[in-house]
Amino acid sequence: MELSVLNKEGKETGRKVTLNDQIFGVEPNDHAIYLDVKQYMANQRQGTSKSKERGEISGSTRKIKKQKGTGTARAGSIKSPVFRGGGTIFGPRPRNYEFKLNKKVKQLARKSALTYKAAENSILVLEDFNLETPKTKELVAIRTNLQIADKKSLFVLPVENNSIYLSSRNLKDVSIVTASDLNTYQILNAKTIVILEGSMNKIEEAFKL
Repeated sequence: MELSVLNKEGKETGRKVTLNDQIFGVEPNDHAIYLDVKQYMANQRQGTSKSKERGEISGSTRKIKKQKGTGTARAGSIKSPVFRGGGTIFGPRPRNYEFKLNKKVKQLARKSALTYKAAENSILVLEDFNLETPKTKELVAIRTNLQIADKKSLFVLPVENNSIYLSSRNLKDVSIVTASDLNTYQILNAKTIVILEGSMNKIEEAFKL
């Protein structure tokens, strides 16, 4: 598949880029996509939720009433889970939600996601550009010229660019990522993927063709 390279005004530059079929034209594997997205979401979890059990509650350990003769259930401590203010039974504890996923599975998932986006004609190739200073309105103008102002978009840069990143922070539907950090969740979460021309080689290097 060939795509025309566009400039910041949204017009064709006359150059074309050929999408590599080994990345943008593979047989999609939905299960690999599921596993990669699941791992990404799991890695975002802090796993810091915690509730106190009866051994961690502050309070007296005095037996609150005699064992027999009260007509009610026996009770040994005010910290018992059956009392208000007592400990929690089987409450959450800090844990790590991360799990291992093979590198080849992750690569297959990302290739599959890019293949879906290519089939949907949701990929644009933009010539390399730079912003001298962070200006959100310049990035807004670029999106307007590309006719993606109302679409959730992902800009793929060849290298980190602080000016472009800072220009996008106030735009809730714009994400910035370098080609080497491209992941399945971001690809699928975006309606349109804008790949800078210099990122094409970086993407191929990242997938080690």
